[in-house]
Amino acid sequence: MSRGGGKGQSLKDKLDGNELDLSLCDLNEVPVRELAALPKATVLDLSCNNLISLPSDFCSLMHLVKLDLSKNRLQQLPLDFGRLVNLQHLDLLNNRLVTLPVSFAQLKNLKWLDLKDNPLDPVLAKVAGDCLDEKQCKQAAVKVLQHMKAIQSEQDRQRQRKLQVEREMEKKREAEQRAKEAQERELRKREKAEEKERRRREYDAQKAAKQEVEKKTKKETVQTRKPASSSRPPPPPRHKHSWSRSVLRILLFLLLCVLCVLATCKLTELQRQPLCVSVNTLYEDVVAALQNHKTLQNMLQQNS
Repeated sequence: MSRGGGKGQSLKDKLDGNELDLSLCDLNEVPVRELAALPKATVLDLSCNNLISLPSDFCSLMHLVKLDLSKNRLQQLPLDFGRLVNLQHLDLLNNRLVTLPVSFAQLKNLKWLDLKDNPLDPVLAKVAGDCLDEKQCKQAAVKVLQHMKAIQSEQDRQRQRKLQVEREMEKKREAEQRAKEAQERELRKREKAEEKERRRREYDAQKAAKQEVEKKTKKETVQTRKPASSSRPPPPPRHKHSWSRSVLRILLFLLLCVLCVLATCKLTELQRQPLCVSVNTLYEDVVAALQNHKTLQNMLQQNS
């Protein structure tokens, strides 16, 4: 802490008004923390040191208006160098810079720029010019800012195109995913319908087979019953014939009984019995009727 305090005190001692001269101090790094504690130091001279790079927190020194980094060994500037929005004068003479960060375009207050004796990209070197006098250095600031703004705009367009392509690709992937899901749903639906149709066909086939078995069984049953039914017609004539013969037998039996009764009542001692008397009387009446009938027939024949 004492070392830091001493260093801060020495920097404060070097402060002359708003100018802080740290040139020819053999610095390998920039004391950003101590510089941040001196917001009045708007003019900072870091020329003729051994600076290879600037720390990222260097860009927090937004109070700087004039900055001299000439005759160092800087190979690049921090990516957010554009945060130094109050910077008006920038000297980068005799370093090892090839390009400038795109954020350089945000230095809208920059009015003076020297990029001589740097291995600049040919396009950037042409834009920056020679910067041999005040006028050329002022023109360099304007032209380089315009050039960096164009690069920034192009990068923004490329980024937008990239984002657009990525969004389109994402939409395409989402559309393909939706199409795939829809296809899978349609496939599952079709498979379900096919499965249902298969079960229905199996059910119909089982039902048809069952009906066929029942029909075959019924047919076989009818066929087994046919001989018995075909043998039935002959019995009625035999039954009728036997019935007439039975009647004839009964009549003959009755006639025989009548003759027996007549013979008994005529020839035996039972003829005086009341029953035999009635039978004999009936017999005589029948005989008389027959005789009268025969006499009548003879008379009719003679008259004719």
